[in-house]
Amino acid sequence: MGVIGIILLVAFVIISILLVCIILIQNEDGEGFGGLFGGTGSQAFGARSGNVLTRTTYILVTLFFLTTFGLALVNRTSSVESLDSAVQQSAETSGTNWVDAVETTDTPAAAE
Repeated sequence: MGVIGIILLVAFVIISILLVCIILIQNEDGEGFGGLFGGTGSQAFGARSGNVLTRTTYILVTLFFLTTFGLALVNRTSSVESLDSAVQQSAETSGTNWVDAVETTDTPAAAE
């Protein structure tokens, strides 16, 4: 993981902590994020969806998903083709096939 990965990871942790704190601060009476789906307003997300805490929550959730996808892109593994070639190369350099090595070590000794 390079410098970008470390920066994304630190940002991810900070955003996660802030998101948890913002959600816990909000009021459950329909003013905050917890009342969006249980609110009594006639609008899609309740009567008071323009609240500062709600907007902050939306921004933090968006940043959370962006950093999550960024971390996934930075930390993705190599493709299957390169893994196959790496296995083939290691088998050629070691001189033995891993299947043969497993069969010789796992076979029980012949009973006399």
